[in-house]
Amino acid sequence: MIEQNTEKAVFVGVVLEKGGERKTMEYLDELQFLAETAGAVGDKKFIQRLDQTYKATYIGTGKLEEIKAYCEAHEIKYVIFDDELTGTQQRNIEKIIGCCNIIDRTSLILEIFAQRAKTSYAKMQVELARHQYMLPRLAGMWTHLERQRGGVGTRGGMGETQIEVDRRIVKERITRLKEELKKVDRQMSTQRGNRGSMVRLSLVGYTNVGKSTLMNLLAKSDVFAENKLFATLDTTVRKVVIENVPFLLSDTVGFIRKLPTQLIEAFKSTLDEVREADILVHVVDISHPDFEEQMTVVEQTLKDIGAFNKPVYVVFNKIDAYKSEAYDEFSLEPKGKEHRTLEELKNSWIAEEKTPCIFISAKNKTNIEKLRNDIYKMVAEIHAGRYPFNNFLY
Repeated sequence: MIEQNTEKAVFVGVVLEKGGERKTMEYLDELQFLAETAGAVGDKKFIQRLDQTYKATYIGTGKLEEIKAYCEAHEIKYVIFDDELTGTQQRNIEKIIGCCNIIDRTSLILEIFAQRAKTSYAKMQVELARHQYMLPRLAGMWTHLERQRGGVGTRGGMGETQIEVDRRIVKERITRLKEELKKVDRQMSTQRGNRGSMVRLSLVGYTNVGKSTLMNLLAKSDVFAENKLFATLDTTVRKVVIENVPFLLSDTVGFIRKLPTQLIEAFKSTLDEVREADILVHVVDISHPDFEEQMTVVEQTLKDIGAFNKPVYVVFNKIDAYKSEAYDEFSLEPKGKEHRTLEELKNSWIAEEKTPCIFISAKNKTNIEKLRNDIYKMVAEIHAGRYPFNNFLY
């Protein structure tokens, strides 16, 4: 458990391809944002260029010794790696560094989800994901788990025997959680069925792109929104009426690069709102320097959960925060994407894509009326096909 805003963390990443330093540093910036969302204080970033990561220690032992010396000199509490570590890697790194808690990207995201879960349903989903993550990493953790179980009667047994006991404890808990979640899933499925055949729109996108803010604008609701990753975990569904056409609008958990497979599995039922939507509204933070990569992450995640082949409407949000770098006309370097103005972006490949899109600022309510009008037209078309005798409405 990360203590809130009191302990410092350093971040570790690897460069596996030529010229990849900039990308690795951007990934570590996101990792720092994740850590600060969890409550740690970001300090320093370490990178190492490798042909491939080490099976035993992820990075070289020399680099680990360097990190250890820095942590001891600067009272660092957490060393956070931008990849998922194997149980062997984590144990070996802990032996070398010794003075800090070793955390990988997956456990950090699970920690944030645990902090953000508010409803009993979300808490069960997160607990399931954490147990699934913990299961192959039980070596050295048995004392804590024995206290959870109580009265196991094998305290004096050999370590391997104890680990097997602990595996059974975790597996039993995973089984119970899955059974409890299935019951809730059936209830939620019934609720979705009771909504009839109303047209459904689902807001999807990378985490922290402004989906909840947009939800509040369109549905005139008060969904929690703040400038932190994974501010929303529980799916929120609101009935919205534009002009004379009603539809259901849902907002669910944001996606992220390297989203732990355990979380995708645990949140599959929550993501049913996405799978069952008639239209996906893909919200993109146009001000982020890697918004194109974020779009690819979202598209791949939609494929992973079986929700890719649906009509998509792309909403490029945060145009108020978009900035382009000045370009030196006398430079020998070609003009890069970081030099594109917002107008150039609108008139470039984005405008040429077949997917309909719009550029807005949810914060400043720029272009929101056009957004509402576009949504109205899309929903009305589906509504007219679903309720042909009500076509006089249109």
